[in-house]
Amino acid sequence: MATFLYRLGRFSYRRRGVVLAIWLGLVALFGVGASTLSGPTSDTFSIPGTESQEAFDLLEERFPGGNTDGAQARVVFAAPEGQTLADPANQAAVQDVLADLQAAPQVADVPDPFEIGTVSEDGAIAFSQVTYSVPFFDLTDEAREALTEAAEGGRDAGLTVELGGEAAMSDEEPAGTEIIGIGVAAVVLILTFGSLIAAGLPLITAILGIVIGMSAITAASGFMDIGSSTPTLALMLGLAVGIDYALFIVSRFRHELAMGRDGEEAAGRAVGTAGSAVVFAGLTVMIALAGLFVVNIPMLTEMGLAAALTVGVAVIIALSLLPALLGFAKHRVLGGRIPGLRRIRERATDDESKPTLGRRWVNLVTRRPVAVLTVAVVAMLALAAPLLDLRLGLPDEGSSPPDSTQRQAYDLTVEGFGPGFNGPLTVVVDGSGSPDAQAAADSVAGSLESFEGIATVTPPVLNEAGDTAIINVVPESGPGSAETEELVGDIRDEIGAVGEEAGASVSVTGATAVNIDFSERMTEALLPYLALVVGLSFVLLMLVFRSLLVPLKAALGFLLTMGATFGAIVAVFQWGWFNGLLGIEQTGPIISMLPIFLIGVVFGLAMDYQVFLVTRMREEHVHGAAPTESVVIGFQHGARVVSAAALIMMSVFAAFIFGGEDVIMQVGLALAAAVAFDAFVVRMTIVPAVMTLLGSRAWFLPRWLDRLLPNVDVEGEKLARQLREEPEPQLEAAQR
Repeated sequence: MATFLYRLGRFSYRRRGVVLAIWLGLVALFGVGASTLSGPTSDTFSIPGTESQEAFDLLEERFPGGNTDGAQARVVFAAPEGQTLADPANQAAVQDVLADLQAAPQVADVPDPFEIGTVSEDGAIAFSQVTYSVPFFDLTDEAREALTEAAEGGRDAGLTVELGGEAAMSDEEPAGTEIIGIGVAAVVLILTFGSLIAAGLPLITAILGIVIGMSAITAASGFMDIGSSTPTLALMLGLAVGIDYALFIVSRFRHELAMGRDGEEAAGRAVGTAGSAVVFAGLTVMIALAGLFVVNIPMLTEMGLAAALTVGVAVIIALSLLPALLGFAKHRVLGGRIPGLRRIRERATDDESKPTLGRRWVNLVTRRPVAVLTVAVVAMLALAAPLLDLRLGLPDEGSSPPDSTQRQAYDLTVEGFGPGFNGPLTVVVDGSGSPDAQAAADSVAGSLESFEGIATVTPPVLNEAGDTAIINVVPESGPGSAETEELVGDIRDEIGAVGEEAGASVSVTGATAVNIDFSERMTEALLPYLALVVGLSFVLLMLVFRSLLVPLKAALGFLLTMGATFGAIVAVFQWGWFNGLLGIEQTGPIISMLPIFLIGVVFGLAMDYQVFLVTRMREEHVHGAAPTESVVIGFQHGARVVSAAALIMMSVFAAFIFGGEDVIMQVGLALAAAVAFDAFVVRMTIVPAVMTLLGSRAWFLPRWLDRLLPNVDVEGEKLARQLREEPEPQLEAAQR
């Protein structure tokens, strides 16, 4: 592979005009495709094979026109203190709000709380569950504005009117967060290279990569369902890895130029060596993302494939377009330095008597590997301790900021009716196989009324065909509580048997039941997904490093990273640590999809640093360096660049912490923390310590396995022989 990439790098450098024209043509082509073929995003959330999904599908079939997938908004009214909503003026104000909502665009049903009985016992609080004729993501701006204006009209009349439900949420993504990440990345690149030209190239290639990737995803939305959150994830990962991959190749190109080689040869060698690491790092990330299909949730599969696409584009651009741009820049990547930074860098690399910070650190680690390893592992385990208190769930309006209208609507509902009204359950009785569907439904409803943990049960409502009934059940506990989860399980077990006796099947659905099933699916898929990702990546790393122990060490280090990461998010989002600093107003459970999502993304990113750092150690070992010397030299060459890459990824991910949405904040913090732990503790501390302790045993591979595995030559040994490369120059020259 190194030989092929060497030739590709030289070709792209030599034919830079043609390569640049091809990529600009692709940008234009995908841009046109995005503008002409795109369709609306669709956030249809389905969990195939679960009871709640099957019940939901049955409702769509048996209750046509019932708007089962329509968006909903809960409008909660509260009378002024000392008054009730039954007072003529207050009741008139409520009716005016309901009339405005009935006339609003896309509204299908606005029940009157005085008619259906959704008024509290003291008459001070009431609510109306507004149903729309379209799903949430198809709501128009006019429909959203009409909802807000109707509530404002009620407030002007003296009532407290708060809005809950999905229709009251904004579908706008946080603006400008990626710009913050790009800005910090630019600063880190300038500090790393001390050159505006060298710093600009990774930014240019990363931006072109995400333009192509995002355009492809947008164009694909015209042919398949693409969720609105999919482009955000693709943008986040594509930007981070695009900058990182280009950073490694530019760094190696500058190193080769400093060795005295001409531009074309330097580009070939940079792509042939660092480019090989980019290929395998990218493959690892793509495998981890594409492996989300094992969860069997279409939304996650689609997100993983889209993000894998952008990573693949970033790899191809780094291997072909980047050397072409280096051809235009030539030796100017060594120039254009910022004066102050230039002096700092020269002082750091003048001679061996003034070693770099990276060399000082690796010397400390290799001199005291046992002590360093012990401290690092104990620290990571201590950070992971809060993991024992991990609580998973999906966020509801009870976890919204206290001053938001969603949270106030939630609290008013609890005050007036009890916590269960915020998470009602829908019991579906399929009586198509029963001789009397009505009797079967009445039997189920009667059993539910005597069921412990249920506050209210509505009479069964049959469809027009008379073969299916809906029973609305309100639990005594809130939607995110363990009691409600147990209640759903008990209903399915015990009431299901009641339905069978009457010849009917009983199932439970609704938003609360869907959330419970989603969390269970995440838990069930966790181990199979982890085995798939780690297994396939282990094979890739074994090919790269020709070793059994190095991939094993990489996997164990990843487990430490994940433990510390989850410990950190539990401390912040559940325990409330540093909430004021991060602007987090409410604690609550960790979103249930986060563990499996992080395993996929973080494992891929963690292997980036493993590949880039240890590949250089492997390269030195293959070229004859002693075990400890290969660790020191390899670390010194990679430490500065890996540190910069980690800081860039952290800045991109951390920018999303301040997006304001609970899900985005948790994802952003988790990814930023994971990169920090993995890069600076695991890969740059634990890895050199373990490699020092293992010595030459680190590269052990049974002979029979060595013969079976193809030699991908990621360290460029074959390439070096073909080029009849002279022995590696002194370290001082290599650092220039």
